[in-house]
Amino acid sequence: MVPMMREGLTCPMDSVQTPVERQHVGVLTALAALVLVAFLATMAWLQYGGSRVDGMEEPERALALIVGRTMDIDEAVARAPAWERFVYRVMSTEPVEDLEEAIRWYEELAGASFDPAVDLHLAILEGEAGRLDNLRRRTEEWDRRPDPLPAFARLVAGAYLDEELDADGATAFDEALADAVEAGWFRDRIAARLATRSGDTQLLAVATAAQAARSSRLLVRMRAMLTLQLAMLGVGLLVIVRLVVRRGALARIGAAVLPPPWRGRDGVVVLIRGGALGAITVVLLYLYSSVGPERPFARVMIGTATNLAFVPLLILAHRRLLRPSGLRFGESFGLVPAPGGGRRLGLVLLTLLAVGQLGESVIDIAGRWLGLTTHWTEWFDRDLVWGPPALVGLTLFDTVVLTPVFEEIVFRGLLFATLRRHFGTSVAAVLSAAIFAVAHGYGVLGFAAVFWSGLLWAWAYDRTGSLLPSMAAHAVDNLMASLSVLLVLRG
Repeated sequence: MVPMMREGLTCPMDSVQTPVERQHVGVLTALAALVLVAFLATMAWLQYGGSRVDGMEEPERALALIVGRTMDIDEAVARAPAWERFVYRVMSTEPVEDLEEAIRWYEELAGASFDPAVDLHLAILEGEAGRLDNLRRRTEEWDRRPDPLPAFARLVAGAYLDEELDADGATAFDEALADAVEAGWFRDRIAARLATRSGDTQLLAVATAAQAARSSRLLVRMRAMLTLQLAMLGVGLLVIVRLVVRRGALARIGAAVLPPPWRGRDGVVVLIRGGALGAITVVLLYLYSSVGPERPFARVMIGTATNLAFVPLLILAHRRLLRPSGLRFGESFGLVPAPGGGRRLGLVLLTLLAVGQLGESVIDIAGRWLGLTTHWTEWFDRDLVWGPPALVGLTLFDTVVLTPVFEEIVFRGLLFATLRRHFGTSVAAVLSAAIFAVAHGYGVLGFAAVFWSGLLWAWAYDRTGSLLPSMAAHAVDNLMASLSVLLVLRG
């Protein structure tokens, strides 16, 4: 999968003398390892020990928006030309699958939330899926509970069950629903059901027009995203052909040497100690955000400052790995392009983006075939969805600029390079990509996608002698993910 570094490539830095390797671990390193293990275990427990929605802010509002927009998109695609429907279904999920997934997400949220709107949304989804037995049991239970559930029971029964309903009753129900549920797919869908059963053509026209206006706007945005994805897939096929024909297509860009001149043991010590200091930094930032005063932009500022957790590791790496080896920070990671390297950067970046898109498409198709999905909490970002423009800009700066720079230096420049002291390129790439994926805390599909990216970026670093291609590809990937959230959920 990951080719070895080409033979015959030499660099004057190969002759740099390596420092003497220590033969003991040391008490400080052992303590740092305990701190790091405890931190990782705690993070894993918080991530997987309970419901994923427990740590979400306003999960009821967030899930209503996600499911509503998904249903709007499905209805918009259903009105599109046949060829467009085919392309969309190949690239995405079927409407029936979206509905079943929405029900599962709402069943999970209903177990963690006391908001009656969650029960109403779940009932609407079950009605749309034809689960009438569940609806009957639900409405019978709601009749015995406090308001507003009895009103919801009459509403759901009138829309989906065998309850008689006249036009005046449908209008009254719609007015009650407007007070309980935000405008969107859920309200328009049940209003349309009520209007159809009662023969209220005016109410039906209003609900249908509102849904059509939303779905048409979303379809325009989805077409832009789909066009970009198809273009990248097409480029990916051409790039793969080029890589097969010209094995030297990925030429060197920087002067980084792999394996690096520092000892593997020294690299591990720096990673452990720096990781422990970073873990302590994250904990302190979390405690401050929990007990500190609530200020505008406080949450995103804390998230941006989390990148500071990498700073102790970088300082240790400079003092104990780079400086003893006679390396400057920029040249050690190939951050300064060699003569002519800048011109080749664009080709390498295009290659990484195209092959990465192909791999993620295969992962997505395989996941659907296996019945695996990505949980909505893994990609939802409330600051991108509801934040003011300045907050959106700051979030994008953190996601698209700071995160790729710091993560590539740590996971490729230090972790992958250190592993290369004892393993070949392929094994080192697999190990570093696995650690990189685990650190993100995603589910199976998210892990696979991040793992694939980690493999590609390690391969690119080994072949080009520079972190610039992986930093740029990482930034573009994060930008694409952010844009998909903005285009589908914002506004």
